[in-house]
Amino acid sequence: MRISQILQVILLIILLAGCSNPISSSSPAKIGLLLENTIDDQGWNSKGYQGLLNIHTNRNSEVVFKEDMNTLEKVKHAVAEFAANDVQLVFGHGRIFAEFFSEIGGDYPDLHFVSFNGDVEGENVTSLHFDSYAMGYFAGIIAAAMSETGVVGIIAAFPWQPEVKGFQEGAMIGNRAIEVEVEFVESWTNEELALTYFKDMQQKDVDVFYPVGDGYHVAVIEEAKNQGLYAIGFVGDQSDLGESTVLTSTVQHVDVLYELVADQYEKDQLPAGNKSYDFQDGVITLGRFSPVVPEELKLKLEEAVNTYIETGELPTEPLT
Repeated sequence: MRISQILQVILLIILLAGCSNPISSSSPAKIGLLLENTIDDQGWNSKGYQGLLNIHTNRNSEVVFKEDMNTLEKVKHAVAEFAANDVQLVFGHGRIFAEFFSEIGGDYPDLHFVSFNGDVEGENVTSLHFDSYAMGYFAGIIAAAMSETGVVGIIAAFPWQPEVKGFQEGAMIGNRAIEVEVEFVESWTNEELALTYFKDMQQKDVDVFYPVGDGYHVAVIEEAKNQGLYAIGFVGDQSDLGESTVLTSTVQHVDVLYELVADQYEKDQLPAGNKSYDFQDGVITLGRFSPVVPEELKLKLEEAVNTYIETGELPTEPLT
């Protein structure tokens, strides 16, 4: 039995235990989650699942979820099932759901749909955007500052990701003479191609890697560790994969955002349309720093992040 199946059984037991009493009219909204892939990817989908569990634990909400929801037909079937079972708030954990929810939202006026990082339409459809340019910018600064070869690389999933441009421009601040290699996997999960790009970049003397795809980032970090190179974690704090390898991580606190949205929904304050979140909202941070990062650089980065939170201004001069 795979991890995701075990977790589903555990969640079912929790939910059944919590349903011994009828739900009163004042009970929290019942919440559904659709995942494009599985909950055991150590990245984006795991974060969404954790957000759902936090809502269940901290708000006593009844929750349900479905994995592998990667086509419109699957989503239509799942939403119909959710609606029949009194789900009121539906999270679609990814960009793919923005288009799906915009298309079907009008069919379910009593549900509110929430997706991530896409453009949406509809009076009951919301898209949450992590404004990830700044996190890429800070990743670029530390990558360039720690590079010994003067060449760093970002292995991105798609060209539209704001962290790509952020990484490129931040790296120029970290080291004016830096070279930045960029490759696009055109998939969140194609681990084989991501590792092919890793090897190609290694041949070009890249010694710091920023893998910004939640389905292959762990594999790239593990390979960097095997080769004695550096990496920067993505979505979660990946320092546990190797504190001498992972310089820091750009962490998206998806679980925190889930609770914020659930709270807004309960208070009838969740707006439709596209909403952006950044460091200032407490949902993006840098992770733990590797002990190989000089203390002076670490302190200057922390100061730069605090300045950005307070003023919205990113550093324009090298930190070292």
